[in-house]
Amino acid sequence: MIRYLLAMLALGLAAPAFAVNAPADENVPTEDHVTIIQVGNLIADPAKGATGPAIITVREGKITKVDAGSTIPYAATDIVTIIDMSDKTVMPGLIDLHVHLTGDPGGDFWKQATEPTEWGVVVGAKNALLTAKAGFTTVREAGSSQYSAFSLRKGTAEGVIPGPRIIAAGPALAIVGGHGDTTGFKEDINDALASGYSCTGPVECAEKVRKASRAGSDIIKITATGGVLSQQGRGLEAHFTDAEMTSIADTAHSLGLKVMAHAHGARGIEAAARAGIDTIDHGTFADEAALKAMKASGSALVPTLMAFQGVSEGLGKGIYTPVVENKIRETLGSVGKAVTMAKDMGVPVAFGTDAGVFDHGRNAEEFALMVRHGLTPREAVISATTLAAEVLGMEGQIGRIAPGYSADLIAFDGNPLEEVTVLEKIDWVMVRGRVID
Repeated sequence: MIRYLLAMLALGLAAPAFAVNAPADENVPTEDHVTIIQVGNLIADPAKGATGPAIITVREGKITKVDAGSTIPYAATDIVTIIDMSDKTVMPGLIDLHVHLTGDPGGDFWKQATEPTEWGVVVGAKNALLTAKAGFTTVREAGSSQYSAFSLRKGTAEGVIPGPRIIAAGPALAIVGGHGDTTGFKEDINDALASGYSCTGPVECAEKVRKASRAGSDIIKITATGGVLSQQGRGLEAHFTDAEMTSIADTAHSLGLKVMAHAHGARGIEAAARAGIDTIDHGTFADEAALKAMKASGSALVPTLMAFQGVSEGLGKGIYTPVVENKIRETLGSVGKAVTMAKDMGVPVAFGTDAGVFDHGRNAEEFALMVRHGLTPREAVISATTLAAEVLGMEGQIGRIAPGYSADLIAFDGNPLEEVTVLEKIDWVMVRGRVID
């Protein structure tokens, strides 16, 4: 809902500062384009709550001023756009730490043998727009073909395609034949389809981290345990050895990269945390020992509760193979328990969904699931803003509305700090100062 206030009639009896012929003012921009957002109720930092009406000034993709009140400092001109959100709540854009933009839900694992990797960019462009329109202005792309997510990252950064800021992992590191490697085909087909990022032993695993860094990965993704949707059916416990995971973490950190670990089984989670992995994604069967290791190492839990919601909706419909259906049923009784335990033990719980396992655009349904398993609405919103920004090491750039931060903003009705489901309907989105139509 964007209204350009180009005349006094649109302003009613507003202050004369809105007049097109307003007197010269040193604060009025003389060059570059400026966007002014008139806010009805501002949540600049979810930890601090709502603060009422405000005016946000944006220039060159960054927030330059945040003023309390409803007085707009400039008239609308060729270089000043005024966006009226005076009847909406405005807060920082949301952050999803686990998505797969280049894929859509389904159990057809064999499609990787029939669809070109370029198709992932087409699918990803569609899903990037859906994700941004859902209010998610930054995402961590948690595994894709070699260059598809990197292409999307460049496209959204340069404004060629509409979508969120993308922190991209590229192909995941996996053990040979494990979750994240290519399985389910004859060996010659597996070899032909493999991404080249499986590894055995600390030295080779360190090499693959360096290869990923060279190729352009923003973060290293590993599959520390077995997975639910892959065709290997050998359980959900640890895949890498302790020495391999330590090598991966140490090498990544030496290059300035963080590591995210797909991990379900308790002992695999514990081993990943001991190795210094930065986030444990899924964490399905985390027990007290695993969570103690996470707390000691500073690892955050990214529970991806919507992933399990999504796959449960496909059970018994012929979508998944029997191997996969058995693993889905194995996990469902434990979903969410780790969230409750993590909160009680002081382990950070950050927001991530595994979108792509379910339909993109439904990401915000994760909030209600987090609340169901013990977080308050405010804690759930913090998990997708300030805390998620800290997990990414971007706490000075995103996750808040403040001068110097990226102009990543969303508008909607209601107060998510009291009723978190209001975030399932977003009315307006800005990413890096660009409005998503």
